Amino acid sequence: MRKHKIAFELEVYDSQQELNEEDASLMKQALFARNNAYAPYSNFFVGAAVLLENGEVVCGNNQENASYPSGLCAERVAIFHAGANFPNVKIKAVAITAASKNIKVESPVAPCGNCRQSLKEYEVKQEAPISLLLMGESGEVYKCSSVADILPLGFDSSYLG
Repeated sequence: MRKHKIAFELEVYDSQQELNEEDASLMKQALFARNNAYAPYSNFFVGAAVLLENGEVVCGNNQENASYPSGLCAERVAIFHAGANFPNVKIKAVAITAASKNIKVESPVAPCGNCRQSLKEYEVKQEAPISLLLMGESGEVYKCSSVADILPLGFDSSYLG
């Protein structure tokens, strides 16, 4: 038996004010998207902004439904919109921010498992990494250089033959 440790590095910024201009602008758009989220059941509001290689930014927010599994997370709303409307344009980065009516979200929030898998699909499709900016309501921002970093041992089309 052998043990193998899987780890990755990420950049940690004390606030969005420390981000470069492009990343700060993308996070600002994710914050705006978060304010329009429809989350009457969880009271957990998420916004996502997707920066495309052509400079376009596509935003999304979580959309809940009384039939809980029917809702969609912000990340998938944004990434699927980008894929549908800009199918041949690479995705450079995704900014994600979350807030709650119930608690103060003081730590960066990472995508759920379904969103990680969906984001990873686009990274594999375009054969290039997608960087992630993660933030709570405010405060620290994490920057990951690739979706693969947060989905180690991820499943992709290479397993399907």
